[in-house]
Amino acid sequence: MKKMSIKQLASDMNVSTATISYVLNGKAKEKRISDQLAKKIKKYAKENNYNPNLLASGLRSGKTKIICLMVEDIADIFFASVAGYIEQLAYEKGYKIIYCSTKNNKLKAQELINTFRNRNVDGFIITPPIGLDDDLRSLIEEKLPLVIFDRFIEGLDVSYVGMDNFDSSYKATKHLLDEGFKKIAFVTLDSVQSQMVERLNGYEKAMNEAGQNCIVEKIDYELRHERNVVDKIEDLILKNVGLDALYFATNYLATSGLEAINKLGLELVKDLGMLVFDDSDLFRVHRPTITAISQPISEMSVKLISILLKHLDGEKEYKPETKIVPAKLMIRESSKRKKG
Repeated sequence: MKKMSIKQLASDMNVSTATISYVLNGKAKEKRISDQLAKKIKKYAKENNYNPNLLASGLRSGKTKIICLMVEDIADIFFASVAGYIEQLAYEKGYKIIYCSTKNNKLKAQELINTFRNRNVDGFIITPPIGLDDDLRSLIEEKLPLVIFDRFIEGLDVSYVGMDNFDSSYKATKHLLDEGFKKIAFVTLDSVQSQMVERLNGYEKAMNEAGQNCIVEKIDYELRHERNVVDKIEDLILKNVGLDALYFATNYLATSGLEAINKLGLELVKDLGMLVFDDSDLFRVHRPTITAISQPISEMSVKLISILLKHLDGEKEYKPETKIVPAKLMIRESSKRKKG
């Protein structure tokens, strides 16, 4: 349901917005508003699902100076890094950030959107789970500033910041092929999210062009941190005789992959090449060092805030912007073809 504005409530009750604010904030007697009128306003507000801004500053100025950052998992290295950059950039512009995680659950995301919408946050930055299209569309219709990132929603006229997952994955796979690896397995999530689909498509295109068979292992999203992920990767390696490289679609899957490789008594470079989508400090300090696609976190964060601020600065009409920031392939030891 679309949230009623204080202006609409005041118009329907034929009173000022200040009167509505005083009544709903317990100041009716102080402002000499009659009990009868106060009761009518409260009753009408309740019947029409009106929730006042809970922040005093918002009641005075119409702005809370608070932005909601809603991501898949704030504990994830990638999202935590983005949050850190955004928090600082927003603070420099006078805004504070509220963080929350959807765990890729549509119902939880819907509840969070309604919660923060009712608390009159000034804008949203969201990595949307599948099926959130209508909820995002309603935010746009209510002229609530919104930018989505990391995953794109086809057919939704909304501002978006991300990277070219397809091209990055294609070039990374080509790098492995150019190094002489042929039997390359791609370990990914069983997901229809745009970024995961594009990473898979990029891998498949490069393999098909090279005349190599695609070997894909899909991990259930809900089980991505379970112990059996290590077992699945072990089975993948054992079942594919001659496998010479592993390409992981996320850094946490790569961590399980490293454990599986160790359990099998194999060694990177000597026995298997390795590449990971989404770099982390672990891959830089691991021995041997691990080749990874580095997502442009700082650049994306700057774009996210700059676009959202445009929307926050009172645009008369919501004009969606799309910014694609290039990633960088960090070539390290794990993708160098074994010699001999």
